[in-house]
Amino acid sequence: MSVLTYLIPISLTLGAVGLLAFIYTVRSNQYDDPEGDSRRILSDEWDDHPKP
Repeated sequence: MSVLTYLIPISLTLGAVGLLAFIYTVRSNQYDDPEGDSRRILSDEWDDHPKP
């Protein structure tokens, strides 16, 4: 049972870090281009032979 005294605070801390990271990415507008991906994948402008 003494292991739970370590595991519970560690799991809560990791969960809080993950939540803060998600909030940071939402506030820094990293999810703002939902239409861009769908247009890029249908584009014919593929570079089959990229420069080395």
